[in-house]
Amino acid sequence: MKVNLLYGKMGKPVELPDERTFVIRPKDVAPITDEKSAVFEALRAPIGSPPLSEIVTADDTVAIVFSDITRPMPYRSVLPPLMDELSTVPDNQIVFINATGTHRPNTQEELVEILGDEIVDRFRIHQHDSNDEANLINIGSTSKDHEIWVNREYMESSIRILTGFIEPHLFAGFSGGPKAVLPGIAGVKNILSNHGSEMIGDPKSTFTYTKGNPIWEEMLEVATLTNPTFLLNVTQTEDRRITGVFAGELSQAHEKGVEFLKRTAMIPVDGLFDIVISTAGGYPLDINMYQSVKGIAVAANIVKDGGTILLISACEEGLPDYGEYGDIMHEADTPQDLLGMIHSPGFSMQDQWDAQIQAQICHRAKLHIYSEGLTNEEIRQVFGIPCRDVEFTVLELLKEYGPGSRIAVLPVGALAIPYVKGT
Repeated sequence: MKVNLLYGKMGKPVELPDERTFVIRPKDVAPITDEKSAVFEALRAPIGSPPLSEIVTADDTVAIVFSDITRPMPYRSVLPPLMDELSTVPDNQIVFINATGTHRPNTQEELVEILGDEIVDRFRIHQHDSNDEANLINIGSTSKDHEIWVNREYMESSIRILTGFIEPHLFAGFSGGPKAVLPGIAGVKNILSNHGSEMIGDPKSTFTYTKGNPIWEEMLEVATLTNPTFLLNVTQTEDRRITGVFAGELSQAHEKGVEFLKRTAMIPVDGLFDIVISTAGGYPLDINMYQSVKGIAVAANIVKDGGTILLISACEEGLPDYGEYGDIMHEADTPQDLLGMIHSPGFSMQDQWDAQIQAQICHRAKLHIYSEGLTNEEIRQVFGIPCRDVEFTVLELLKEYGPGSRIAVLPVGALAIPYVKGT
């Protein structure tokens, strides 16, 4: 059978044996035909909140937190209705804050790609820097005694709007909601403590868990303490068309979106697989190897111990060159070495969270990686085995695992979350 995988901007078709291949996708849900009208309706009949237009006055200063280039948020559909609801506020009293977390700042071209020319030309855009202490403000501590530092411009605005899209997340349960604040516009120390080794190692710090997930619960605690005025989140199909709009009070609106997505994203299977082929979800979700760990993590849900994960990810930015993911992976020769390093007293590095998750998985399963953006050396550096021909690699793996072996394919990566029935 031919399976089309989300890979970079163009996709990648692969030919796989019919009788041994099981393709796992989200359940079908019809996309919204008129996306802008749906956003208008959500803004005017929000969840747990008055309409935004009834909250905002001409005297307000407005901060709109938006997702960076690594997240395929459909702002071209979302922003026109939102800005219409904010039309009483002068342009010079509105700032767009790029929720970069620990990611690099976006280029001017990327900002236009995300927001569109009109928004970039009309409004001031502030790119959050989690290391810029002068532009952070302390608002207390969490129940875990972690100090909270948040973007100053956001906190000094009288209206605070969080935007983003909801998808399954490899350690926060689901994206969207409070993630716009932590890690989006938080200080690096907050991010390091929230994504620390003990938090990442908790069994509930994984896909689809929010309640009981220590990472997500602290994210919600921090976001709530910033007193956000309004949340605007969407859900999407694999080809980035909107399926739902969830607006209003942070916790209630996000929970409705999560409930909606669980019904379509969680897919039961009848057992574990010898070989799991996965993607990171295509561009921009597979922009680099650090972002692509999500594709490995979702495959780990259904791979046998000693089985193989085959990641198909474009990684046009490489590991990447920025951040510390590549540095951490370079420091250890084996997954066991890396886990020992991360769990050693006092160890703390940016991006250690994805490195930890990857090492935990590679400790029990083999990892093959097909990527035109990574060299063979870089693939080996992240505990992978280079693959330059997907079909050939699959045939060799089937010989290795024998005649009863099975293949699972996750063509859209973590947009579908498989789980074994009864677990």
